[in-house]
Amino acid sequence: MAELTVYEKPTCTTCKKLAALLAERGIDYESVRYHVTGLTEEELRGLLAKAGVGPREVLRRRAPRARELDLDSISDDELIAEMVADPELVERPIVVRGDKAVLARPVERVLELL
Repeated sequence: MAELTVYEKPTCTTCKKLAALLAERGIDYESVRYHVTGLTEEELRGLLAKAGVGPREVLRRRAPRARELDLDSISDDELIAEMVADPELVERPIVVRGDKAVLARPVERVLELL
């Protein structure tokens, strides 16, 4: 089993850069294509807890749906519900190792987990 789990979208430029960095270092990882499989509320809350951040820190603000949300009036719980309903709202890649996670933007942030 891979030591790292990467929540990614293979067509994402940053995800490709992360894959290249990990390959350079000979590090295998398990890929989770969350934009296809979706995330449950429990999974998303778990990722946020492991990263020590709130949902706004991993909000993909360039996603079309993000522009429609009134972020000043929406609660964190409501934002999490929106992210579960539309996984494209979750920024990528998120890398998990054990009980820690980072949003690998820039990709070198993954080194914090190695």
